[in-house]
Amino acid sequence: MFRESRKPEKTLSESEMKEILTTAEYGVLSTVGEDGYPYGIPVNFVYDGENLYFHGAKEGHKVDNLRFSNKVAFTVVVDTQVLPKEFNTKFRSVIVFGKAMIATDEERSKVFELILEKYAQTNIENGHKYVAHSGHEADIYKIQIEHASAKGKK
Repeated sequence: MFRESRKPEKTLSESEMKEILTTAEYGVLSTVGEDGYPYGIPVNFVYDGENLYFHGAKEGHKVDNLRFSNKVAFTVVVDTQVLPKEFNTKFRSVIVFGKAMIATDEERSKVFELILEKYAQTNIENGHKYVAHSGHEADIYKIQIEHASAKGKK
């Protein structure tokens, strides 16, 4: 069902893949809608070692597509550098395939904490206040990873 890399020499290790998913600031969530068109949107995210999580509005294009089909792809690219003399680009990337769903109430608290630790380390206390005041306005989505691969050119 999922394809193997055409260039196995560029395949990164599982530990490199997890490092990228843990440290990257954002990724592109790709969905498909009723009209058959793909839709990619950059989102902040966190990775807990098993699943990816992101938050977002309770309505909109992304939500409509996720209601139509919960199958998603999620792409992260880091450490890019154009190499003009080689007509190439240095990069490390991960692509994840999985199913997206609304996170459970139990997961919401954990995910908000992970988001604050990743994106607001120097402002955790105010982050907790913000989540307590406005957290109910966002949905938290979980992507259950079914397949992931990482590759790069160093």
